[in-house]
Amino acid sequence: MTTIAISHAELDSALNDLRFGVAPSDLHGSLTGFLCGGGIANARNWLQRLEIEPDETRSQAERQALLERVFADCRAQLDDPDMGFEPLLPGEDQPLVDRAEALVQWCRGFLGGFGLAGVHARGLSDDSAEILRDFSTIAGSRFDYQDAEEDESALVEVVEFIRVGVMLLRTELTAGPGAGSRLH
Repeated sequence: MTTIAISHAELDSALNDLRFGVAPSDLHGSLTGFLCGGGIANARNWLQRLEIEPDETRSQAERQALLERVFADCRAQLDDPDMGFEPLLPGEDQPLVDRAEALVQWCRGFLGGFGLAGVHARGLSDDSAEILRDFSTIAGSRFDYQDAEEDESALVEVVEFIRVGVMLLRTELTAGPGAGSRLH
């Protein structure tokens, strides 16, 4: 990828300034799930497609520039032939508890966006259905922190699982005619 994607901290600050009322990881997960599931959207209408209604008192131009960037970043990562996709989470310099909670939010958002894309679960492969079940388990998780080093390793493994799972789902659902089954 040739451009630097928006960071979690940058998006968090912008969303707070714009009074979106949604966490950055949740928003990114929702968009990723929607696009991964084959949802049709563009840089100007994706919030409406995700049924998110931001505070309309903020500058339309300011909001639109941010939304276009988030959309472009997410689309580019999903389309990256080198599998450069990463869920948008706080940086490693942030506390483990914050990063784990953001991962839970990201998974919740992903599942919601994926559902809004209209993918029919019965049309998915067993592997894809299992990935979604695992995402659901993560989305409903509460983490217990015992050993910082083990917890850090576990989080890294879960993030990698999410990253690869998204790419597998994306591949299955965009493989052409007959890929996945959509509700209309």
